[in-house]
Amino acid sequence: MSLQPRHIIVGVTGGIAAYKAPDLVRRLIERGGDVQVVMSQGAQQFVTALTFQAVSGKPVRTDLWDEAAEAAMGHIELARWAEEIIVAPATADFMARLAHGIADDLLTTLCLATTAQITLAPAMNRIMWANPATQANVRVLRERGIRLLGPDVGEQACGEVGVGRMLEPPRIAEEVFTVRGAAGVLQGLKVVVTAGPTRERIDPVRFISNRSSGKMGFAVAQAAREAGAHVILVSGPVQIPTPTGIDRIEVESAEQMLDAVQRNVADADIFISAAAVSDYRCCEISCEKIKKTSDTMALSLSRAPDVLATVSRSESPPFLVGFAAETENVERNALAKLSGKNPDMIAANKVGDTLGFDKDDNALTVYWNGGRKELTLTSKMALARQLIELIAERYRAREPDETSTETSTKNAAAHAR
Repeated sequence: MSLQPRHIIVGVTGGIAAYKAPDLVRRLIERGGDVQVVMSQGAQQFVTALTFQAVSGKPVRTDLWDEAAEAAMGHIELARWAEEIIVAPATADFMARLAHGIADDLLTTLCLATTAQITLAPAMNRIMWANPATQANVRVLRERGIRLLGPDVGEQACGEVGVGRMLEPPRIAEEVFTVRGAAGVLQGLKVVVTAGPTRERIDPVRFISNRSSGKMGFAVAQAAREAGAHVILVSGPVQIPTPTGIDRIEVESAEQMLDAVQRNVADADIFISAAAVSDYRCCEISCEKIKKTSDTMALSLSRAPDVLATVSRSESPPFLVGFAAETENVERNALAKLSGKNPDMIAANKVGDTLGFDKDDNALTVYWNGGRKELTLTSKMALARQLIELIAERYRAREPDETSTETSTKNAAAHAR
C-alpha cells in the first residue's frame, strides 16, 4: 500500500508511558509523517522536550502562553495544520478534560480547535481504566468520533497486571497509517472471522476441546482490518487481546459460534472460518460433576454443528474461506473439504506435536477450484497478510455481474433492516 505523508500532531501527556512516545514519533516519520510534538506540563516531568526535538527535527510546543508562537494565534494555525492528532499516552486526567470540553492547556485547546481526526492511546493503572468515571468518559469520546487505540493487557509500571498498558508504538503507527492512510484491498467490506477452539461441556467442570491457540485466526482478523475491512471476530475461549479496531464476540461451544456467525454473516462480504470447531459434543451433559466411580467411563457423542458447511448452505452465502488443519494427507483432505462444504477457498496446513497449534510461525497451502498457492513458513502475522491479499484477489476475480448482484442484494437487505 502506498502511504501518503500527512501532518500529525503527537500529544504527550503526563504518564510513565511517555518514555515510549519518542519511538512513536520516529516510526510515524519513517512512514512519511510530518510530525509536530506538543507536550503537557506533566509529560515534561517524564521526558524532556529536547528528546522530542532531536527525534522530530522541530521545536516542541509546550505552552499555550508562548508569546512568540501565539503572536499570530499559533494554536489555531497549528490546529488547522493538523490532519491527525495522536495523544500517546493519553492519561485518565487528559481524557476526562477532553470529554468535558476543558481547554486549559495547549494540547486540550488544539483538540477543541481542530477538525482533524483525534486518536487516543490510553495508558493508566488497570483500576483507573475500569473506574466508571473513566469508562463514562470513554463512551462520550467515542460517541464524538474520537478513536481509541487500546489500552493493551499486560504488566504495568505499578507492578500490577491488567488492562491499561499503552499500545506499543509500532502498533499505533501501523493503525494510524493503514486504512485511512491508503485504500486497503478490503476497503469498505464486512468480514466475519472465527478463531480459536470451541469447548463442548461434559459436566460443569470438564469439556471436550482441542489445542488451537487462536493465534492464526486473530492474525487473519487483524490483517483484514489493516486491509480496510470492518471485521467481526467470533472467538472461542483464548487468552489473546482483541486487535485494535475489531468487534469481538466471545463464545464457547460450536452451537454458540454458529449462532454468533449467523447473526453477523447475512450482510457480510467475506466469511473466514479459521476456528477449530469441535466435531463432536456430548449427547447428554451432566448437571453435576461426574464422580470417579469406576476404572472406565463411556461418553456418547453426536455431531456438533458444522459452521462452515451451514453458512455455505445459506440462501446467499458470502465469499467463503475455510481452514483445514490435518495431520496427514493434507492435500487430499483439503480438496475433499473444498468439494464437500463448497467454500470458495480452503487454507490447509499440517498440524501435530511440533506444527501449527500454539506456534508463532505457520505455512499454508491455499486451494480453490482450478488453482492453488503455497504460502511458505513465516510468522502467523506475515502469513495472515499474505492470505488476505490472496483472498482479496480471488474475491475481486469473481464474475463482475455476480459480485455486483450479491453486493446490491446485501446492501438492500442491510438498508431494509
